[in-house]
Amino acid sequence: MRIAFVGTGYVADYYHRTLQSYPQLQLVGAWDNRPEALSHFCSAHSLRPFSSYAELLDSDVEIVVNLTNPESHAAVTTQALLAGKHVYSEKPLGVEMDEARAVAALAQEKGLYLSGAPCSLLGESAQTLWRELRRGRIGQVYCAYAEMDDGLVHTMPYKGWLSETGIPWPWKNEFETGCTLEHAGYYLAWFPAFFGPAVHVTAMSTTLIHDKQTEQPLAPAADLSVAMVTFASGVVVRLTCSIVAEHDHQLRIFGEGGTLSIADSWFYGSPVKVQKTLNVRRRQVKTPHLPVKLAAKARKHKYRGSQQMDFARGIAELADAITERRRCRIDSDYMLHVNELVLAIHHAGSTGASLAITSTFEPVEPMDWAR
Repeated sequence: MRIAFVGTGYVADYYHRTLQSYPQLQLVGAWDNRPEALSHFCSAHSLRPFSSYAELLDSDVEIVVNLTNPESHAAVTTQALLAGKHVYSEKPLGVEMDEARAVAALAQEKGLYLSGAPCSLLGESAQTLWRELRRGRIGQVYCAYAEMDDGLVHTMPYKGWLSETGIPWPWKNEFETGCTLEHAGYYLAWFPAFFGPAVHVTAMSTTLIHDKQTEQPLAPAADLSVAMVTFASGVVVRLTCSIVAEHDHQLRIFGEGGTLSIADSWFYGSPVKVQKTLNVRRRQVKTPHLPVKLAAKARKHKYRGSQQMDFARGIAELADAITERRRCRIDSDYMLHVNELVLAIHHAGSTGASLAITSTFEPVEPMDWAR
């Protein structure tokens, strides 16, 4: 299936590298409103640089891959849908719920597919956790603790972080977007599939470090958020995001019979472990953490970065759904639901907020190899 990138910044190199695992996806070209960035990316990867977004939309491209900055996502996706193109968008679908709802409604009105990042729900670790939950490995689940802390990023040598072709990490945009919009989705995109639709969020988000020691002033954005998300199934998830606390990406899911855990959602092959809780006479005893065999072997991708994520897997799932004329696993309703959860936390503010979640979705199917 013919695809094209819109946006040739830092993350585009990671998408390009992981596309190599999917021969059914043909990257025919790219466009960026920054001519130098477009020229650099297309020259490095021997791709066609479209002269304008209009030219790209007028071509035979079937899927537009929206890799622009978050504030541009809704507008770029809307133009693609109006041109009759299916879309795969980087997170979030929209930086405000009104625009996210409008984009999702337009895709449904046009009968087009709309999917997007993060696609780590389709990864081996997430699918293995989900399989074990369906099989009752730890019995009834009560709650989960998820961490998305990345340390004091502003004190790190981030200006030297480069992609494969030397594209710098977009630090200004990252700091101004905030850690919640950037990172909360890596776990929030898992839980609705595991536990069903969320019904309520109680959260707070705040800025602890106002001076990020940059040469230019930054628009304020939260660098810490904490949320309690309640799901219709009764499961409650506590999620923490920050660029303050030391690096920690672990997930622990607690059930009546033990705990399932992984170390990092950014690694599709992160080992899944189980610790059982046993009643021995008058006390409870916990077994050692034991490995759970992954549902499939995770691919290794050779690229620079602090993660091992298969960025192109979501595009491949979208393309397969279009070809097979079936529902995409990460469809517009599911994306909209995750978007609402993320924005509820992002906008909670330092005094906190409590919000009922209004969006929902049809149950998601696990990957065939993880049933």
